[in-house]
Amino acid sequence: MIKGITVVLYERTETGTDDAGATLYAETPVEVKNVLVTPISTEDIVSDIQLYGKKGVYELCLPKGDTHRWEDSRVDFFGTSWRVYGYPKTYIAPNIPLVWNTKWRVERYG
Repeated sequence: MIKGITVVLYERTETGTDDAGATLYAETPVEVKNVLVTPISTEDIVSDIQLYGKKGVYELCLPKGDTHRWEDSRVDFFGTSWRVYGYPKTYIAPNIPLVWNTKWRVERYG
């Protein structure tokens, strides 16, 4: 049986702006269970560098029904912090036989 791991997602909440007008955020850690973590292929790494200027390392496969906001968020797993980037790949839930239907890519953070 395929089983994911628990990752810590830091949900961002807008708290105001700084003196230069940039938005400030507070991060709240939330555990998300049963997330599949898969390495990105070499071809996808090259494409992501060209498209986003980001060097992706892993792809996160999220369980169906997940409602967390992942875009541009920090996530911790394997003892390291990662940053979510790009756009999700979301598949039609009833057409996917397993329990995961959305994929996000992450790059090393920090």
